[in-house]
Amino acid sequence: MKRTLLYALGTYSILAAGIQQSTAQLMKAKNEFTRADSLRGFLTPLRTCYDIKYYHLDVKVDINNKFISGSNLFRFKATTDFKRLQFDLFANLKINKIIYKGKEVPFTREYNAVFIDFPVNISRGTQDEFTVYYEGHPTEALKAPWDGGFDWKKDSNGKPWVATACQGMGASVWWPNKDHQYDEVDSMLISVAVPNDVMNVSNGRLVKTEKMKDGYTKFHWKVVNPINNYNVAINIGDYIHFKEKYKGEKGPLDVDYYILRENDKAEKKAHLQKNAKQTLEAFEHWFGPYPFYEDGYKLVETYHTGMEHQSAIAYGNHYQNGYRGRDASETGWGQKWDFIIVHESGHEWFGNNITSADLADMWIHESFTNYSEGLFIDYFYGKEASQTYAHGIRSGIQNDSPIQGPYHVNKEGSGDMYPKGGVMLNMIRTMINNDDKWRSILRGLNSKFYHQQVDYNDIVNYVSQQSGLDLLKVFEQYVQHTSIPILEIRQDPSGRIMGRWISEVKGFHMPIHIGIKGQKRDLIELDQHFRPIKINGLNKENIDVDTFNYYVGVLSE
Repeated sequence: MKRTLLYALGTYSILAAGIQQSTAQLMKAKNEFTRADSLRGFLTPLRTCYDIKYYHLDVKVDINNKFISGSNLFRFKATTDFKRLQFDLFANLKINKIIYKGKEVPFTREYNAVFIDFPVNISRGTQDEFTVYYEGHPTEALKAPWDGGFDWKKDSNGKPWVATACQGMGASVWWPNKDHQYDEVDSMLISVAVPNDVMNVSNGRLVKTEKMKDGYTKFHWKVVNPINNYNVAINIGDYIHFKEKYKGEKGPLDVDYYILRENDKAEKKAHLQKNAKQTLEAFEHWFGPYPFYEDGYKLVETYHTGMEHQSAIAYGNHYQNGYRGRDASETGWGQKWDFIIVHESGHEWFGNNITSADLADMWIHESFTNYSEGLFIDYFYGKEASQTYAHGIRSGIQNDSPIQGPYHVNKEGSGDMYPKGGVMLNMIRTMINNDDKWRSILRGLNSKFYHQQVDYNDIVNYVSQQSGLDLLKVFEQYVQHTSIPILEIRQDPSGRIMGRWISEVKGFHMPIHIGIKGQKRDLIELDQHFRPIKINGLNKENIDVDTFNYYVGVLSE
């Protein structure tokens, strides 16, 4: 009996090997995590005992010496009675003192965790505050934004050009905070003092500029919406500012641009304005209103490529389409728009509005935002172009480990969370086969979980319930496992065409579009037991499986 194995990609590991690989990686991962990882990623009572309400981050940046100093005010509400709590700050930064009710309080440090012992019991429901004073040479990001810390550069005129980027590594790499994604501060004031010949741009709106006596100017930026810690940003440079209004779903939206003086050219400004307007138009259509009208939307030029800093998106794509001129899909559709503006703006909905409560679920941010690229294409160029783009980005999938990471150790999943996650969502849209319903699901996610933190179950259950399809096993296979399912097709002795799924997920089932070549395909529900594919006239020679939109293997015998 001849067996033919066909795949959606050119190469693919055998299922058994994939299972062995997943098991080996899991065992290895269990042995790699340390006490420091647990302190950073685990929600102990010392972290859950207080709910952050407000920060005032007040820092001075000494650019010549790559040195920062300042303070952060923590205003919180006690969720239980306690006398001790934990916040986070990297050990290379010195804590000068911690002030509570006008007096210094004792503290201890373990790795990058800091523990405060209060002189009195703080009762549940109490609103209270303390201030941390600190200084030091923050970690330098050598390859921002892929590593974390300060990016110290100069522009072509020799002026300082400095930015922060700290996703994954955590905001405590440069400022003291409760560094876990599950608790976003409700609002904050970001005050940054920089030399007089440059300015600082941070999140939210500029509410005051203050001239200091030492040759520094302090810029005060107010954020009135909840914001996760890694999005809080400093951008220092010789910027020029221009702005406009966008007529959005909730009314006029302030759109601001901060670009280097050297790039003050009409064609470059026009490039940013065109891409920003188109992005907001497409994403408000698919996802609902921009989530941070009160804080505005702005693009800030940075030396590094880009980052989704809420209401202050870092932009470093050199005013060109594609990702630094390249199209990851190799279809041509990725070169019709500026990748950084589209992708990082997509994170305003998925990542900033809807935030994963644990870094393990960072796939929620990146999978939906990768998919948003295709939806941008869909809005302006049509569904077929969008599907072509989604198929093209498969070339970047490694299938090396799950796209969901382990919980409680500050560890995200595989980089496949970008292309594999985006391909999965395009596949789910194809299963639903109702674009109005699909759009309502995407908008519904951003409405139901508006300014909230979510986990795997929140997203999976919502999409399943709203679609009317049982997608629990689909998400489990594509998010929590390495391999992709294989559709096995055979002909039984009576001549019927039979099909089943081979999958490492117990009880796996998934509908897929199958038909006769040249004819319309039907949505066929299959599980791990051979079932007849009930299509009149179907045989082994004319069967047509939609492997263009379904990321699966096909085994035929």
